[in-house]
Amino acid sequence: MAKRMLKRFGAIFLVCALAVMTLAGCGSPAATETSAAVSAETTASASAAETVSAEASASEAAGDYFSADATPEEVVKSAAEQGKVGNWGLGNENEIQALLTKYGEPTTYLSQAFDMDGFDDDSILLASAMTYNELGLVKNSYDGGYSYGDSVKTIDMNDEGVAMLEDNLFCTKAFAEANPNTVKAFIYASMKGWEYACANPDEAAQIVYKYGSSVSSDHQAYMASEVKKLVETDTAGNTVTEYGKMDEAALQQTLDLAKTYIKLDDATAADKLKALTLDDIRDSSYWTEAMASNGTLGTPEKADVNIQLKWLPQAQFMGYYVALDKGYYKDAGLNVTITPGGGDISETTAVYNGQVDFGVTWVSNLIAADAAGMGLLEVSQMFQRSGLVLVYKINK
Repeated sequence: MAKRMLKRFGAIFLVCALAVMTLAGCGSPAATETSAAVSAETTASASAAETVSAEASASEAAGDYFSADATPEEVVKSAAEQGKVGNWGLGNENEIQALLTKYGEPTTYLSQAFDMDGFDDDSILLASAMTYNELGLVKNSYDGGYSYGDSVKTIDMNDEGVAMLEDNLFCTKAFAEANPNTVKAFIYASMKGWEYACANPDEAAQIVYKYGSSVSSDHQAYMASEVKKLVETDTAGNTVTEYGKMDEAALQQTLDLAKTYIKLDDATAADKLKALTLDDIRDSSYWTEAMASNGTLGTPEKADVNIQLKWLPQAQFMGYYVALDKGYYKDAGLNVTITPGGGDISETTAVYNGQVDFGVTWVSNLIAADAAGMGLLEVSQMFQRSGLVLVYKINK
């Protein structure tokens, strides 16, 4: 601004000088030559001032954010080089680190709070968001929303080839071996719940809300519609009709990325992580037999079972709440208690300690737990694609 003002004052000064010199030397050849020189300089100064003004206007038009046509690489590089890529940690930072590596950037990121205030105040330009949760808050104007609407865009981990699978159903290997009918009955009833919830997401949202939702009813409805997409669409965008089936390729990609980006302080656990195979972390036979049974399973070895969720009651877990509410668990001979997550004890630890029988966790969390010797076993995969995106503002 100071430079612009100086150039403008310079132009004015030269115009005044021209006027004085012209009056003083009227009819003189020397005066005429001087007048011409000053006129040329004045024109050049005025042109320079116009250029500065045009550059300023162009800068203002570009705005402080990203072009709507910017590529994911351009956005990631720009935000990373400004040190303004955010993530919560707790496991899903691995996808962000894989994306940063893909575009040649360091794997460091800002610690992001569980709200989107950092994104709102621009301290984070490229913020982590789950499609079914934080992204809805950013875009929507209901209670708790930030009302950005279509002035934001996202970078999808699935599209970028760095997706890691999230919500799955698991227990310990020992529990599955001792209670195979219980595991199959629980899977079968839960998948009925998920099928109904995805067919009726609005009703499913209301059921979750009834059981003590942690969010508003409007946000719960939004969540249900987005969770449905994660359950019924794979990482390549294909439709999935077999609820809970394990996608071997997606699981292998998750394991490979986990081996690269999960860092464990214990040397023994770190060595075990590098040696893990899919056979160490999952057994698809329980799901296969449960779904082929049409519900005609043997008597559950343990009828009273408990499942701990990864977080508070919300549509992220709607299939389990629907199965409970519709009596699907009871029909399978089970008396089920759903324990919300988010407490002092993680779902992996609670299952490992025997405080609960089943848990819902992300595959990367289960991998890390098994590397630490917990002996956990995935028996069903609910989310068929990553729900993680990076959201950024665009200039409009």
